Amino acid sequence: MIIFSIICCLAILIVLIAVLKFHPFLAFIIVSLLLGWWLGIPVEKLTASVKTGIGNILGDLVVIICLGAMLGKLVAETGAAQQISGTLVKAFGEKRLQWAMMLTGLIVGIPLFYNVGFVLLIPLLFAVIHQTGKPAVYMALPMLAALSVTHGFLPPHPSPVAIATQMNASLGKLLLYGMAVAIPAILLAGPVFAVTIKNIKAVPLQVFKPKTVEADKMPGAANSFFTALLPALLLIFFSVIVYIVQPANSLKSLLVFWGDPMVVMLVSLLYATYVLGIKNGHSIKTIMAIYGDAIAEIAIILLVIAGAGALKQVMTDSGVSTQIGNQLANLQVNPLVLGWLIAVVIRLCVGSATVAGLTAAGIMAPVLLHSDVSAELMVLSIGAGSLFFSHVNDSGFWMFKEYFNLSVKDTLKTWSVMETIVSVVGLAGVLVLQWLLF
Repeated sequence: MIIFSIICCLAILIVLIAVLKFHPFLAFIIVSLLLGWWLGIPVEKLTASVKTGIGNILGDLVVIICLGAMLGKLVAETGAAQQISGTLVKAFGEKRLQWAMMLTGLIVGIPLFYNVGFVLLIPLLFAVIHQTGKPAVYMALPMLAALSVTHGFLPPHPSPVAIATQMNASLGKLLLYGMAVAIPAILLAGPVFAVTIKNIKAVPLQVFKPKTVEADKMPGAANSFFTALLPALLLIFFSVIVYIVQPANSLKSLLVFWGDPMVVMLVSLLYATYVLGIKNGHSIKTIMAIYGDAIAEIAIILLVIAGAGALKQVMTDSGVSTQIGNQLANLQVNPLVLGWLIAVVIRLCVGSATVAGLTAAGIMAPVLLHSDVSAELMVLSIGAGSLFFSHVNDSGFWMFKEYFNLSVKDTLKTWSVMETIVSVVGLAGVLVLQWLLF
């Protein structure tokens, strides 16, 4: 009955958006209230649940997305994006640019949540797309596949580390096994799959379209790359320092503060404001106008993400993920497949990979105690399941759709299938490792 209710409401959501052409934010609010009532959330708490979901997801992302859009717009308007894309084309050649973006996604994605990595790298990706004229989705999927895989498989990314903690898994072994599973998943879901959707037409968000600037007025290549990637470099630096050094509490608190994505983005934007803007002769008034345009152009994305957050919160508050997991836990299958399956079903119903992974881990932790299955492989299996077929109840789905101006149908054919390949190949890799090592 629970799954039937969710399927019905998701179908209504798709019809409202794709068929009746409702604005996604309005459709999300309607369906969130309907589903909350259907799942038994008391009516006096239902609107609070919707508001909490909107507030929570915007609280996590609104500052990062807005500051990221400002930085991306400044990089585009000052010629830095033109410099970056031209340098990449010369260094790798147009035929190998996919691989360059895929490697960038892998490196940047390890310490960051997917949405943060997406926002940081999308201006760089769009600069390359506009410079080369290559199909947008074809160029994007290898990088996004790498970001997605790190989100599900590789420590010190927060999600696999949190699952590993519940499973008492070794982070060293998890990283080793995770890389063995991650590489084929990235290759198949990225460059290999991207070839099949080369004809999908997408018009990337114009806010990051590079402005044509004369060569003598462009910032230098090193300066352009450093400024555009500064947020990622700082986040990687602080993540490694906190994880490896483990300093005294007072110093650690300071490092955590400076390593917070919001603070990192603000510092990076202020740095870019000077080195790309003021230092190159742009007035503060001109720079602030660029930032204002950036916010105006991504406002719709914030609303869509807010709607997805409301739907996720309603499902979380109803306890549906735990109920589904407990019902599936009695299936007589390989524990690794069971952990993957529980995460898959929760992911399909709730949308959030993190919620799916952590809920499945809590359900499978007692099962693991009574089996001879490797804890590290269980973490990877659950992580793979938590990535399965992202669709209309996932904020990542809507970020991809809106940034690339795709239809719901084309987003399902590209983004959702890419996520599914990552998930299935991840499970296959886990089962192969179990066969080889245990």
